[in-house]
Amino acid sequence: MWAILAVVLVAPGCGRSKKPVVVGFKDTTVQAVLGEVVAQHLDNRLGRRVERSFGLGNTPALYQALTNGQIGIYPEETGTIQATILKESPSPDATSTLERVRNEMRRISQLEVLDPLGIDNGWALVVSKDVSKEEKLETISDAARAKIGWKLGVTRDFSERNDGMATLNQYRLRMTAPPRVSDIAALYNDLAEGKLTMVAGNATDGMLARHENWKELRDDRKVFGAYQTCLMVRADLLANDAKILPALQELSGKMTNEMIRKMNAEVAIDHKTPADVAAKFLRDAGLK
Repeated sequence: MWAILAVVLVAPGCGRSKKPVVVGFKDTTVQAVLGEVVAQHLDNRLGRRVERSFGLGNTPALYQALTNGQIGIYPEETGTIQATILKESPSPDATSTLERVRNEMRRISQLEVLDPLGIDNGWALVVSKDVSKEEKLETISDAARAKIGWKLGVTRDFSERNDGMATLNQYRLRMTAPPRVSDIAALYNDLAEGKLTMVAGNATDGMLARHENWKELRDDRKVFGAYQTCLMVRADLLANDAKILPALQELSGKMTNEMIRKMNAEVAIDHKTPADVAAKFLRDAGLK
């Protein structure tokens, strides 16, 4: 999964005396796109320098950078905040999850969690439509009752997180071998070639926009949490520049899973730059 991070080092004063806003993100394509969307939008609205910081790592690394003032903004999923930062089991209720992480981030870290961008980047259990039709699959429970044994592929993130593989195990899927751990592109390639029969990816994966023969199974038992993508921002950053909050609020609700899947695919598959894809999104959304 690519997440967004914006570093803001703010000095007293205004205009050109202020230090740049620096936007960074996790090591995924989707986060590179989101990072560019945020950075370019702030470029357009603030009238001050905005920088990008790449490859800052995973959620714990970005959260630490945010709390220690190295960075000022980054996008994160509400369920990931709950599972990875608060060490809680994510709730499937999107509203209560947002309220919980918003209150806790204010209380323990002086961070603001803004309104969702419109994306729910939850886990996605994907199978081929041929297998789905043959086994009459609509839900993960259907897959657990299927006669076949599954060849499952997962990312390292899904394998290691308590809200990933450990949570999926509640369904007791019948496996023919231990889950294969690899990067998401390799997993989807193996699914296309029949080497795997199920992949645990994310709802924003670009490959899902290009393969009509794949089907995402519904989490009918609601064991997985809600993963709305929001921007986490340092409170002191917002206090020191009154233009930042209104600018960031303009992005709330502007995206959908379908849109971000297509943008992800344009970078990962078509080899367009995140900057070009982000610029087109801002133009199409009337923000540029």
